[in-house]
Amino acid sequence: MAEGKLDREFLKAALGLATRPEVDRLLLVVDQPLSPSEIRGRPLKKKLIYAVTTEGLVNQLKAKKYMAVLIPPYDYTRVEKIKVAIVAAQSAGLLRDGHTVLACCGPGSDKVADTMIKVVLGSEDPEEKIRVDTLGLPAGFSTQVVEGLIHTAMEIGAEGYEGHAIGTIIVVGDATKVMEKSRQLNLNPFQGMSEADRNSLDPPIREAIKTFAALDGAFVIREDGVVLAGGRYLLTMAKDVKLPMGLGARHTAAASMTSETKAVAITVSQTSGTVRVFRDGENVLELRQRIRRV
Repeated sequence: MAEGKLDREFLKAALGLATRPEVDRLLLVVDQPLSPSEIRGRPLKKKLIYAVTTEGLVNQLKAKKYMAVLIPPYDYTRVEKIKVAIVAAQSAGLLRDGHTVLACCGPGSDKVADTMIKVVLGSEDPEEKIRVDTLGLPAGFSTQVVEGLIHTAMEIGAEGYEGHAIGTIIVVGDATKVMEKSRQLNLNPFQGMSEADRNSLDPPIREAIKTFAALDGAFVIREDGVVLAGGRYLLTMAKDVKLPMGLGARHTAAASMTSETKAVAITVSQTSGTVRVFRDGENVLELRQRIRRV
């Protein structure tokens, strides 16, 4: 992985720290695995998690008995990539509360890691808890569903629809209450489809969500991934929801719905493409892009 002298020294330091007993996981967010010489003599295989952008590489690493997760190949900052990688690793059951994680990442398509962050999952530190502890979901939720929908939202934010930037809301869980607290704004594009044919875990339905995100209204999705409706108008507007300046009606409606129900809401900003996740009325994850494709 390392290329220049400074890169080699940085990597050596990171690998040395990762061998310490108080470190539970080393998360490498790069598309080039460590060479045998870089890992030789270090008891790291049980701690090492790769976060890569191609499914083929994930399969290769798993065949070699490494832990690996797939993340979207979009141009986010190093810190945002680490957040996405942590969410993916949590969803795969490779990380849990209490773990101390050293996460390393590089810039853009560069294969050299030049940034390291220490994260204690479930920490009471407000910055770490709000930014990272995204998948502490209520019982009955599928972390795989939520992670997949975050990735879909990232695709919407990066690609838009037919070259135009769009925004949307995806509400997951507590679907009965969410449906009661919303109304159909326009035709439900999923009406009449069997449950087996409208699960967000299926690639064709994820593509449909990306397409129908161009319509007004929110998506309502059950905990198991079944899409109940698109084009819903959220009627909630909780008074106790406090959002940062600059966030408008879309984010307020999403946060309010999670304040009044047990749902999780994912928003895509039409202006910036930023993806935000709301739970219990709060913004628990924020993923900002560096460059949009639209």
